[in-house]
Amino acid sequence: MHTTTDSHDSIGTPAEWTSVCDLDRLEPLWGEAALIDGVQVALVLLPDGTLYAVSNQDPATGSFVMSRGIVGSRGARPTLASPLHKQIYDLETGECFTSSDYALRTFPVRIDRGTVQIQVREQVEAREQVEVREQAARGAAVEFAAA
Repeated sequence: MHTTTDSHDSIGTPAEWTSVCDLDRLEPLWGEAALIDGVQVALVLLPDGTLYAVSNQDPATGSFVMSRGIVGSRGARPTLASPLHKQIYDLETGECFTSSDYALRTFPVRIDRGTVQIQVREQVEAREQVEVREQAARGAAVEFAAA
């Protein structure tokens, strides 16, 4: 499943959400990878139903393996440890507990009528770039026609 729906982010800017899968396809404490417009995302569902979306790319190595990481916690903060060198990341903020040199990218995620949806900023930026190019092309054509 890969559909998009329009919504708005927290400051009212139009935002695009991509439907990824049904929530019941995810297993608690087991990461799953999704590819959204060329961006690899790791989904992590906790036993209490909390869902996180982070980059599938390990910040330390560049390998796309975070969906195979080890889910745990540091106090009340849910974590994901890289399966390669075991750096530990906060699932909510992406902060690396074991090295200030790294941070794991996080993505907005929601559940809409049983469907997991993720917002990948590149989608919005790509759409805006296309609109700017189209406007520029229309503007150039108008200027050319008037000259």
